[in-house]
Amino acid sequence: MSTESRPSVAAPEILFREPGATWWWAAAGPASGIAMLLIQIWTGYGIDFLVPIVFTVLVTGFLSVQVKAARIHTSVELTAEYLRQGAETIRISEIVQIYPEASGSETPKWQSARALGELTGVPRGRTGIGLKLSSARTAQAWARKHRTLRTALTALVVENTP
Repeated sequence: MSTESRPSVAAPEILFREPGATWWWAAAGPASGIAMLLIQIWTGYGIDFLVPIVFTVLVTGFLSVQVKAARIHTSVELTAEYLRQGAETIRISEIVQIYPEASGSETPKWQSARALGELTGVPRGRTGIGLKLSSARTAQAWARKHRTLRTALTALVVENTP
């Protein structure tokens, strides 16, 4: 019996991460079941466990689907090699420039560029970051903590620019 040592493949260091949604939202399912049980008690209806169980299952199931979708489509991950926005990944080497933050009354051109990821625009609650990509393309990265992402991206782009 021989033991072979396999070379360990280190996962890339994650510089920035946003999960997209938290699983705590699924706790609203059991909370709705408890609320239905309390309503039955307070109204004098008597206790019928079918209604609270149905509410718990339906609300938890629906919210779990929503949270899973948000974790797939609105998550952000940045490493030294790539930026992943939802299900779309771009290499840092493709980013040529980070546009300055929007200020004033005039809307910068980059704010009309397509948002990274498979969504039609910047997700609600997130702020866009203008990116000039190779081949004269423009896109918007996005995050809730956009200033933190902007700082990390800027450092990486400056580091990779000759």
